[in-house]
This record gives sequence, structure tokens and C-alpha cells, in this order.
Amino acid sequence: MDSDFYKNRRTVEKYIQMAKGFDGRDLIQKLKLYLLPHSHVLELGSGPGADFAILRKDFNVIGSDYSTEFLNRLRMRFPKDVFIELDAAKMDTALTFDCIYSNKVLHHLTNEELECSIQRQYEMLSANGIICHSFWKGSGTENFKGMFVNNHTEASLKDFFSHYFNILELSSYKEFETEDSLLYIGSKKKP
Repeated sequence: MDSDFYKNRRTVEKYIQMAKGFDGRDLIQKLKLYLLPHSHVLELGSGPGADFAILRKDFNVIGSDYSTEFLNRLRMRFPKDVFIELDAAKMDTALTFDCIYSNKVLHHLTNEELECSIQRQYEMLSANGIICHSFWKGSGTENFKGMFVNNHTEASLKDFFSHYFNILELSSYKEFETEDSLLYIGSKKKP
């Protein structure tokens, strides 16, 4: 993830305005079917904090972002919570979790970066760990308003995750248009 889009104050403001009114409330409701309350969750790409605010009601959450601009804002908004600087591609931390969650974050990774991220997520999860990620549905890559987007299909997500995770749920849903998004919830495979 080498884009400066999320590191620039002006474009971060632009993103916050663009994302206003959107959150992963429905995704988190589905996650709660598989994850016990008070589980330790890492949110990748906390951004403006909309999903973090929902997750923290039921789980022990650590937020993360690779953007210091977002991290500064998150720490001001949630002064008692923990946020770490973390690149979703490299996942360079020794912390472990029961769940790793992201909402439209991993689609900013190239295929190679996504493969590395998935392997690191597997390593960072507890024995019965869960992942919950959403993606834009489609094929190919694009530049959307200055952001790199790597679209995915059900088949491509199965290919990426199948070595490390069992599918608990893989479904399409509507964010802006009918079935424009994909939700992947998976459980860590036993070694």
C-alpha cells in the first residue's frame, strides 16, 4: 500500500466527507454470529472511526491505520482506546487476536500484498481465530479518486483465503448498488 491518499490532510478530509453516513453496522452484526462478546479484535484501517465505534461496544478492540493523519484523529476522538500504526500489507506486529476485521481496506492491496497480509493474519490469530473483511465486487484494478482499488470476485477470494481459512460466510451485499460488495468471514484452519 504505497498511496499517499490517506497520508495527506486534504485528501483525508475529502475521504471523511465521502464516507460520511456509511459504516459496517450490518457486517458487524453478521460477525457477531461467529465471535463471542469481549473477544480481542484488531480493526485494520480504522480510518475515521465509524466501525471502531460500533466494534468497541461488544469487543475489546485495538484500532490501526497506516496513516498518521487518521491515527491522530482517532486518538483525539477515542482518547482511552489503543491505536497502532500498521500497514495492512505487512502486518508488522507481535500482537495476537481472536479476530481481524476490516471494511473495504484490503482491496487497496495488490494481489501479492494481499497474499502476504492473509498469511500474517493467520499467524496473528488465536487457534479459533476469525477474520471478517469486505471488498468491492468486480474484476481488475482501478484508480478511484486517487485511491488504488483491487476488485475481487467470490472465486478470487476463495483462492486467496482457502489455504489458511475455512469459509463461514461469503456473500454479496449492497453498499451503493445491488451486489457491489463482498463480505468474507472465515475461521482459521488447524495447522
